[in-house]
Amino acid sequence: MAAVFDKPSLWQRVTPIFQGFDGLLAFAILLLAAAGLMTMYSVGFDHGSRFAAHGRNMMLAAGVLFVVAQVPPQRLMALAVPMYAVGVLLLLAVALFGITKKGSTRWINVGIVIQPSELMKVAMPLMLAWWFQRREGQLKPLDFVVAGVLLAVPAALILKQPDLGTTLLVLASGLAVIFFAGLSWKLIVPPVLLVAIGVVILIVMEPQWCQPDVDWQVLREYQRQRVCTLLDPSKDPLGKGFHIIQGMIAIGSGGVWGKGFMQGTQTHLEFIPERTTDFIYAAFSEEFGLVGTLSLMAGFIFLIVRGLAVAMEAPTLFARLMAGAMTLNLFVYAFVNMGMVSGILPVVGVPLPFISYGGTAMVTLGVMLGILMSIAKSKRLMQS
Repeated sequence: MAAVFDKPSLWQRVTPIFQGFDGLLAFAILLLAAAGLMTMYSVGFDHGSRFAAHGRNMMLAAGVLFVVAQVPPQRLMALAVPMYAVGVLLLLAVALFGITKKGSTRWINVGIVIQPSELMKVAMPLMLAWWFQRREGQLKPLDFVVAGVLLAVPAALILKQPDLGTTLLVLASGLAVIFFAGLSWKLIVPPVLLVAIGVVILIVMEPQWCQPDVDWQVLREYQRQRVCTLLDPSKDPLGKGFHIIQGMIAIGSGGVWGKGFMQGTQTHLEFIPERTTDFIYAAFSEEFGLVGTLSLMAGFIFLIVRGLAVAMEAPTLFARLMAGAMTLNLFVYAFVNMGMVSGILPVVGVPLPFISYGGTAMVTLGVMLGILMSIAKSKRLMQS
């Protein structure tokens, strides 16, 4: 008697690909992606093809997320050393043969023009997570010193370009891994206190230190001007302080409920600079008000809490460190962008995840979320 085999349906063949996806994490991502599309249409409908391009970038990031989510954490760990080595070599190449634009040397032509510092946002935490996984169960103080050197080398190369914003993000991702690996609070508290004391001294000494003829030595002139503008934007309201002042005006003019979808006057009368990129949070606040802003923050908090839950449930030290670093990276992105637009942090050119326009930043976001989803999948598949 001939055997009869049922041909599996398309749904039966596709279902295993999605098996193990974290529903809550996916929901948080979809929620913020929808907010990003709505915001870009509202503030960018009269800004060329920004909305269509933003949608295209999101589709590309979704594809990257889906592909990376299929890669198990063990395979990701195998990529750590090669990615880090390639990233550092490319940064050295930028220092020697890089392309300079607007006073910064951040790009290199390798057939296509790329910005290697973007690669380090992912390669840095991968490398440090790999290092601490190798040292699991036998950690010594020297291991943290080695981790500090691994972090300092690319951070110094990026700062030299100069690119303060990306340097802060790379440092944040690396420090997150070192912190989650078990760095003692005794080593964390003193630097934090020194920074706090430095900020207080800077605020008190601002009238003297922000005079035009004062050279800070440790910062470039444009970086010094950013800090001084943050402390007192009214000194140059039509120049360096224009961005911060207009951002705060837009945020305040939104009130509780906002001016309404596509109704922001500061936004559409071109008072907000970079309204679809770095300063889109100001445009969002003007149109959707305090209620909309709190809702957006709640979405980010939901994503971050879920990411930390994935980190806590991860099956290996490497996976825990990576999930924690990716989650804190998202927090740093959102906090720094909202802070600089609100006038509590210097303007450093950090995009707001999901909301700001940008191709490279969106792909990087897709990679980070893909890694987070991969770790979530590995835990759920092991349980099943």
